[in-house]
Amino acid sequence: MIVGPSKALFMDEISTGLDSSTTFQIVSCLQQLAHISESTILVSLLQPAPETYQLFDDIILMAEGQIVYHGPKSCIMSFFESCGFKCPGRKGDADFLQEVLSKKDQRQYWSRTEEGYNFVTVDQFCDKFKASQSGQNLAGELSKPYDESKGHKNALSFSIYSLSKWDLVKACFARELLLMKRNAFIYITKAIQLGLIAAITGTVFLRTHMGVDRIHANYYMSSLFYALLLLMVNGFPELAMAINRLPVFYKQRDYYFYPAWAYAIPSFILKIPVSLVESVAWTSISYYLIGYTPEASSNIIKVPVCCLILSNDGGCFNLWHIDISSHASIWRFHNSSCTFA
Repeated sequence: MIVGPSKALFMDEISTGLDSSTTFQIVSCLQQLAHISESTILVSLLQPAPETYQLFDDIILMAEGQIVYHGPKSCIMSFFESCGFKCPGRKGDADFLQEVLSKKDQRQYWSRTEEGYNFVTVDQFCDKFKASQSGQNLAGELSKPYDESKGHKNALSFSIYSLSKWDLVKACFARELLLMKRNAFIYITKAIQLGLIAAITGTVFLRTHMGVDRIHANYYMSSLFYALLLLMVNGFPELAMAINRLPVFYKQRDYYFYPAWAYAIPSFILKIPVSLVESVAWTSISYYLIGYTPEASSNIIKVPVCCLILSNDGGCFNLWHIDISSHASIWRFHNSSCTFA
């Protein structure tokens, strides 16, 4: 969820179940994101590794529901030294900060040997932090009214999408093109299959000398109905792929990655060349074998008609219903109703 207009990210226990190397890589990526995009990222970690601890700019040390320290990482050790506790060289800073607040482990870090040791509670640490220079600076900053003129121009986002409409269309267009390249085998197989069926259909309805009358009209109508039914069924494999992609689409749409129209328009446009190739393959093989009107204009008119039929059920027309139905079962029933209507 890093991609978006948000300038502040809050993450809780992101290292749970991860090894130290993976945690370091993730925090390193977050550090670069915060520095490059000037974002604020608050991460909660339990016993981070020393190299992971060094990636942070500021430290918020909490215990018993209170903030013991909140300030630059470079000043936190000096604060505890002023309280009488010093981190030995053999100890990591992160481990020291956790153990110095523990009643069991606090004594070993007491550095004022000439003075008697008494357990320092969390409340006492909080009072000392408020009295320190870092605590006073923090309290002074919080007491001042916020100057809106110093706010970042993107602090408030007035658009639910992080990109412009044109960029959203280009991103969805590039993704749809990549998916078509991955599924190129399916489209090639469909075109070859359609060409073979067109040749078989031409031999079944082979009537090159049929008359244009009521008796032979049934043959023409039968071939047209068969072509209509076959072209619609030819797009069913794409329906299965579209339905399988619906859960991802719903998730990304609900998180405002892009609107439904930005998802549908590229898919519709990219399917037009595929439908055109398939319609040309079908018409060029079956048209004259069946014995339709020999004029070239009639043949040319049939090509876009077949293209529209393929586009309707080939994964283009059905995508217009995505934003209407929020569940795959409703969408599947709606699309089937439109197809057989």
